[in-house]
Amino acid sequence: MTTEVFAKRHIGIQENDLETMYGTIGVETLDQLISETIPDDIRLKNSLDLPEAMSEHEFLSHIQELAEKNKVFKSYIGLGYHESITPSVIKRNILENPGWYTAYTPYQAEIAQGRLEALLNFQTMVSDLTGMELANASLLDESTAAAEAMSMLFDVRSRDQKKNGVVKFFVSEEILPQTLSLLQTRSTPLGIELVVGNHEEFTFGADFFGAILQYPGKYGQLHDYTEFVTKAKDNDIKVAVAADILSLVLLKAPGEFGVDVVIGSTQRFGIPLGYGGPHAAFFATKEAYKRSIPGRIIGVTKDMDGKRALRMALQTREQHIKRDKATSNICTSQVLLAVMAGMYAVYHGPKGLKYIAEKVHRKTRSISQSVESLGFKQLNTSFFDTVKFQVSDTDKLKSLAEAKEINLNYVDKHTVTLSLNEAMGEKDIKALIACFAALEDTNKDDIPTQSNADVIPDSLKRNTPFLENEVFNSYHSETELMRYIKKLERKDLSLNHSMISLGSCTMKLNAATEMLPLSMARWANIHPFVPLDQVEGYQTVLNELAKDLSTITGFAETSLQPNSGAQGEYAGLMVIRAYHESRNQGHRNICIIPASAHGTNPASAVMAGMQVVVTKTDEKGNIDVADLEEKVIHHSDNLAALMVTYPSTHGVFESSIKHITKLIHDHGGQVYMDGANMNAQVGLTNPATIGADVCHLNLHKTFAIPHGGGGPGVGPICVAEQLVPFLPGNPIIKTGGDKAITAISAAPWGSSLVCLISYGYIKMLGEEGLTQSTKIAILNANYVKERLNGKFDVLYSGERGRAAHEMIVDCRPFKQNGIEVTDIAKRLMDYGFHAPTVSFPVAGTLMIEPTESESLSELDRFCDAMLSIREEIYTASPDNPNNVLKNAPHTMDMVTDDTWNFPYSRQQGAFPLPYVFQNKFWPSVRRVDDAYGDRNLICSCAPIEAYAEVE
Repeated sequence: MTTEVFAKRHIGIQENDLETMYGTIGVETLDQLISETIPDDIRLKNSLDLPEAMSEHEFLSHIQELAEKNKVFKSYIGLGYHESITPSVIKRNILENPGWYTAYTPYQAEIAQGRLEALLNFQTMVSDLTGMELANASLLDESTAAAEAMSMLFDVRSRDQKKNGVVKFFVSEEILPQTLSLLQTRSTPLGIELVVGNHEEFTFGADFFGAILQYPGKYGQLHDYTEFVTKAKDNDIKVAVAADILSLVLLKAPGEFGVDVVIGSTQRFGIPLGYGGPHAAFFATKEAYKRSIPGRIIGVTKDMDGKRALRMALQTREQHIKRDKATSNICTSQVLLAVMAGMYAVYHGPKGLKYIAEKVHRKTRSISQSVESLGFKQLNTSFFDTVKFQVSDTDKLKSLAEAKEINLNYVDKHTVTLSLNEAMGEKDIKALIACFAALEDTNKDDIPTQSNADVIPDSLKRNTPFLENEVFNSYHSETELMRYIKKLERKDLSLNHSMISLGSCTMKLNAATEMLPLSMARWANIHPFVPLDQVEGYQTVLNELAKDLSTITGFAETSLQPNSGAQGEYAGLMVIRAYHESRNQGHRNICIIPASAHGTNPASAVMAGMQVVVTKTDEKGNIDVADLEEKVIHHSDNLAALMVTYPSTHGVFESSIKHITKLIHDHGGQVYMDGANMNAQVGLTNPATIGADVCHLNLHKTFAIPHGGGGPGVGPICVAEQLVPFLPGNPIIKTGGDKAITAISAAPWGSSLVCLISYGYIKMLGEEGLTQSTKIAILNANYVKERLNGKFDVLYSGERGRAAHEMIVDCRPFKQNGIEVTDIAKRLMDYGFHAPTVSFPVAGTLMIEPTESESLSELDRFCDAMLSIREEIYTASPDNPNNVLKNAPHTMDMVTDDTWNFPYSRQQGAFPLPYVFQNKFWPSVRRVDDAYGDRNLICSCAPIEAYAEVE
């Protein structure tokens, strides 16, 4: 075995497994299978033009060399990003722990109680600090959250406002520049008119439906918004506030102003800067808007035995169900980062957070007094952590500061702001003061470094308690927190236990070598708005990654800015929209989408101002070409785009794809390819070859970024030559094309830190490894298909009977035995497996995607489990629901209880096959009651009084 070849570590199938698999599938070679799976006319004629693969050792040396090219200055730029201290116990036990980072979105609640509890902690933390009734389980970044707030408030306008066409939304000039850019992006296609101005001069009128304020303002000034909110309410104007979460420890909670939504970032709760992300945003609102709030919500319910359990609540809000009627396309959020931020609050507790906030504020007051004593005018009358100075020459100050490896925020030629953070020490304070002293050539020895001035007015001081729950007051030693984190981790089934064969999710290996750079300080501690000459290493990685993705997709250019797959969809459609407008064809607004598409597709199209027209699929699961032709011709004059997933969501390479894309082009449209299934394309075909114009990629699927329990994700878009000018920009750092659309995400390159993972994945696999990975993914899917053949019906396959990289297993016939697809999903837990994707894209089915990373023995264990369950189904009857499937999953509490009222043995319930004895995973609760949780919505931890009552 050649031990330095990374592909041999990434791919689970060994050479000596292949003959067995070929025999099961009925092929002589792997190439025969591929030729029977992918139409010849879309196969690549040449190998991918990528550098030779690196070994893991070579990559780690390479990435360290690149890291040394980054200059890690002390950055006091602020603007929503602040250096923070990640407690080592959180870094080691969550960020660097595959038990946390390889988990999936917690759809299967019984084997996800750990991260569900961690997210409930996060929601409680946010609700407490913001003073709001309800918070979700994170969004993508602060600016995206602000845009979601605007969209939600637009959607919940009163009946009269909708009738009268009220579309104006006030934006305070204090808003962060990247947030304003994103609001501009989102507002235009929805027909929302932004009005930017001074909130103190705003004229409240009936033509406004909403407003957004910044607290504190972008340059640090604190405002009391009580009067503004009161007047807004009097005029039926709903108000959102973008708040700094650390400031809320000391400041009056925005909820006390009476606002409707509070959003912001939790980055400064222990999350690395990472050159822009990923960071978990928060979104808090009133319970009245519980069915309109975007993103995931974790709620309390009970299991079959009445025991407290957690699950994702109110899922009918989400785009997978509401589709084009959804107000948000949010799918992936930032779960791993939300877990870390919530754990930061658990570790420090309310007293620790208050200490940190007071320390930051005290240092800010000291800096203010010290610099003022040098003769500079400080312009903020009230502030938390940011001060604003009038200086003679910011260019000179910039040179002096950068010579001391310090970054400040230079507003204009004579104004500078500096935002302080928890990582700042006395040495840093002195260096900062020295910059201003040098600017005035002052050698004063008696510069004051302490200040007792009270700069927060009483009306804005927090006087309400927060984080009184037991969880925030129990785990303040490292030992206790380490054990608490481990306790939660043990409740969750992740890739470090067994295969997670979720169709359309590509739960492949997230290799340790790919992950290691995330912990390196020279990657983690860089502000997204530093000058480009400080980030040579990052720019090399991002540019190389974009180039490699363009090569893989066959396109001209790539933007890495979208920080989720859904945002990639939206970005691609907005680029298409801009392209049409540039050609005086802005009337083109029809987006054709197959009925089998992801729910995010129609939601994204509506957000992009397009009208969705659904085209049928035929009995074989392919796009109904005749129906498509009819709709294309009918909408020819207004056709904007076709959104198509390839291979299809049904797991098939449709042979008519080039005919379909040509049809769209012949009628003036552009083709958007959803990259969810790119794991079946890499090295064998590509979006450009099938005739697409733009695609998004899920780096958290095909390119090995871990799912993190529901985020982070990265959704870059790759585009053909004609769309390059419209790639998204950023208001602070130049990115995108010559005619760039406004921002899609807050940071110029989105979630830059985790792009290191995909960079490593491509560099270590190289052309041969990437192509072989695709082939093995297809091999594994077809092996599973054939092993299940005869016991389970596969709904769709290609013209020669092959699956792509995934397949849909039909479970609807089992209803005659009284068994639903959900029963099979829950029963798989007893066998040690997470269920495949349930009831998507076809209700009553399982979609299975094994990926290339699984071994033959793991594939066989999964198939053995499925076949064993099939035998159990034979014995089930709709007349007797007391059976092993309906009672699944079986918990340790059930098996160890003195009473066993089931017509099968404990062993059959909990240890149904011999392999389970060797590595048993116990679900921590029985089957959860979703309906009860929605009827009795509780989305935060129990208050301290609840514990007292129990005692």
